[in-house]
Amino acid sequence: MADFLKVGLFHMRDGRVLLCRKNHTTSLLILPGGKMEAGETAEECLRRECREELGEVELANLQYIGGYQSPAAGQEPKTVRIELYAGDVLGTPAAHSEIQTLVWFGPRDEEALLAPSLRHVIFPDLRRVGMMPLASY
Repeated sequence: MADFLKVGLFHMRDGRVLLCRKNHTTSLLILPGGKMEAGETAEECLRRECREELGEVELANLQYIGGYQSPAAGQEPKTVRIELYAGDVLGTPAAHSEIQTLVWFGPRDEEALLAPSLRHVIFPDLRRVGMMPLASY
């Protein structure tokens, strides 16, 4: 069982994935999203967290992709389980709350900047099933 349970958003635009860099814990890039609160569904959590982190945005067309487990970014040897949803972001996302910056990550960007869950588990799986372009090395 994972130490942390989180819900994450996979949102692509023009072949790039929307990622966040926190202003604490780790400088690695992570998905928008966060921890569920008591009595909250995964979708409710994702909508709340995205409003907190991305500002005045709404999520549309959410589809569950799957659950992924890996070492937690910046908190090894702890593990995180991410319930991943694909969806559209309506509005213009901007960094809010604990988010320092937003990054549109593409196939030619440096994968060493990614959290372990993205680099070793989520992105390889999404490339395998054709949801992401292959990296260009």
